[in-house]
Amino acid sequence: MDIKGIAFDVNGTLVEILTDDGMEHVFRAAGHYLSYQGIDVRRHHLRDLYFELMKEQISASPEEHPEYDAVGIWRSIVEGNASDYTRALPAAKLAQLPLALAELSRGVSRRRLKAAPHAVEMIEALRGRFRLAIITDAQSAWARAELHKVGLLDYFDIIIVSGDYGYRKPDSRLFQLALHQMGVRADQAMYVGNDMHRDIFGAREAGMTTVMYESDQGAKEHLGCVPDYTIADFRDLVRIVG
Repeated sequence: MDIKGIAFDVNGTLVEILTDDGMEHVFRAAGHYLSYQGIDVRRHHLRDLYFELMKEQISASPEEHPEYDAVGIWRSIVEGNASDYTRALPAAKLAQLPLALAELSRGVSRRRLKAAPHAVEMIEALRGRFRLAIITDAQSAWARAELHKVGLLDYFDIIIVSGDYGYRKPDSRLFQLALHQMGVRADQAMYVGNDMHRDIFGAREAGMTTVMYESDQGAKEHLGCVPDYTIADFRDLVRIVG
């Protein structure tokens, strides 16, 4: 192999994370926070409204694999339920309110967040030898903060977050963006992920060498797709690339 760049999935691969976005207490907390902004929406209605707006976003997207915009959803909720008190808030606070709600709801929904075993050790062994990148299906409202929390953010100059583009893996454009920013050809790049469809199929279609990381998340089969390598321990990746 003549590998010069390695890109990684995040959730279920580099990071062990468990969230429950539909939990009642997520929207209770958001509703209580909104009440201090002059907006009165009961938690059950708030939850229904949030997921209804998400469905509308996805349905309206022209993309084959559409990504939603969490901050945009909260912006619609704020604008659609604003009171005179809300509209009188300082402009800077009002502008930041949708992002604050996206961060708050993600934080409340989170039940587990930590780096996968040996992930930091593996990245330490690879940095300086390869161009490293992230390609993740996520929202910018929390993707980089979660990488920072588990001690991985500073290892990556190239971070491709699907929420910034409106489409998600396996769309090959995300992989092409990472290849362009790494400055390597597809045949010089490797992608490591835990989902056979979004990660392995997507990266293979982009022409990259693929590594399936076995975790308790992600699809394990897709149309007979077979990765170039399968690992259950990140120390094995270091050995594969030499």
